[in-house]
Amino acid sequence: MTQPPPLSTPPPAGPPPAGGGFTPPSGPVSGYAPPAQYAPPPYAGIAAYPGPPPGWAPHPGLAPPPVAPNGQPLAGFGDRLLAWMIDTALASLLSVVLFLPVFLWIWYRTVTDMMTVNPDGSVRQPDPAQLMGDFIVPLLLAEAGLIVLLLIFYWLYHVEYAYRTGQTLGKRIMKIRIVPVDPTRTLTRGMAGKRYLVEFVAGMLIPFFNYVDGFWQLWDKPWQQCLHDRFAGTVVVKVAP
Repeated sequence: MTQPPPLSTPPPAGPPPAGGGFTPPSGPVSGYAPPAQYAPPPYAGIAAYPGPPPGWAPHPGLAPPPVAPNGQPLAGFGDRLLAWMIDTALASLLSVVLFLPVFLWIWYRTVTDMMTVNPDGSVRQPDPAQLMGDFIVPLLLAEAGLIVLLLIFYWLYHVEYAYRTGQTLGKRIMKIRIVPVDPTRTLTRGMAGKRYLVEFVAGMLIPFFNYVDGFWQLWDKPWQQCLHDRFAGTVVVKVAP
């Protein structure tokens, strides 16, 4: 019967493993070589990325927001529109308070005269000249007076009140402010007055001018100015909350 060959001397062992099991040899194993690091094969015909082509610009959605000369972000169209609506609501409320009592008085006087009954029981027809003098002319005068009062209110509100801080109530709520284009200057009464002349006086005298003035900021570059901003040398910026 053939005997198995005698066992060779086992390799020296390292410290026993903590969890039991096979103990790897402490020295290198003869004839073993680690695998070489993997490297992807070269691809012919593909050069290194040379960078963006000349004239390339990032996508508009990723571009930083436009800023004023003083470095503050410019106010957007939506913020300026909402601020204008708030200020206009205040002016409209003032118009109602001032004009409604006058209109009601004129209307009451005219209707009372028109409803006068003749001795025979018929309703007296108003005389056209009397109607003109008692209703039309007073109504037109009341409207003219209201326009004058509104212009005075706009001056006090948009010039005397706004130039001190650069904000009306609507702008304060929307966190935007009027500042000079020149960052070394401060907003003055003269700048605010120029804005007033274009935005309100010219807007009342020239048909549809208000729309052109307000929408001008949508295509104005580089500071998204309305026409009254350009005339006064101002821009509207966002302020920190």
